[in-house]
Amino acid sequence: MPEAAADHSSNSKTDSESVQPPSHDQEVVFDSAGLPKMVPAGYRSPYDQDWRVLGGLAVTFVYLILMGLYIDSEVGWAAFVTLQVERMGSFLEGAFAPLAFLWLVIGYFLQKKELRQNTEAMKMQFVEIQRSAEQATVQAEATQRAELHQRRESYLKLAELVRTQLGYVVGLLYLSSQMADRNEEKVPAERLANLWMVVGRDDPEAFSRELLRISTVSTLHYRFKLFFGTEIRTRHTTSFEHSFERLLRAAESCDEDDMIRDALMGSAHGNLYRRIQTVRETVPEEFEIGVYNFDPDSRDGDAEPL
Repeated sequence: MPEAAADHSSNSKTDSESVQPPSHDQEVVFDSAGLPKMVPAGYRSPYDQDWRVLGGLAVTFVYLILMGLYIDSEVGWAAFVTLQVERMGSFLEGAFAPLAFLWLVIGYFLQKKELRQNTEAMKMQFVEIQRSAEQATVQAEATQRAELHQRRESYLKLAELVRTQLGYVVGLLYLSSQMADRNEEKVPAERLANLWMVVGRDDPEAFSRELLRISTVSTLHYRFKLFFGTEIRTRHTTSFEHSFERLLRAAESCDEDDMIRDALMGSAHGNLYRRIQTVRETVPEEFEIGVYNFDPDSRDGDAEPL
């Protein structure tokens, strides 16, 4: 029994919570079909207790009494009821014409009042539609910002992987140029191993900085040999350019203010990419990309045929 009482009280509580009373800015009224509906506070039907309706009813009541007194005093009810149909019809038509005109005027003002209320209701609906449109705009902007943030996070994760890939490509280019047998300034094996360790640990741009340093202190001829001196170097250089350009294009979808692009171009990979583009644009007259009829490891300023 206590459990049943508890269940009954909980069900009653749930039912009472599910039936929410109307808010202060709404009221419940009944339409012509007897169905309840919610209307704004202060709304009144033009037919509810309107002074024009009350005045019209009072005038109609007084007019009917006066008309009855007139018939009783001037015609007599016995003679009135024996009148011919056409004469009685003419009398009633003239007698009730003022009342018809009165209620026509009252109906006009009631309809005018209802039209005004409908206009105000339409204005309120217009305001609500504007608010809904503003809220929809705010939600759309929030969704767009969230989508942009998600795309940016995805891009940054991808960019980290591509940076590591570029680091290994540049490492192979560095290995091809600085560990060649005919290289006059061959890099010690310990130095090379240390660079690979740094790249694999947390710095994928170590080889890019090394190539930037070498190309900065080298002549224009050796810069060309550094990047395009052999078929293998040309392949590594082209692969680096292609991957870096794809990374830049991918940044366009989530970089509205070009901050990511500026960061990429300002990194060691970005500076190396610009250095390679400069070498492509200023190829010495003695050389041609794709033609390898010279010593790729000599560091003097002249092209030496093999």
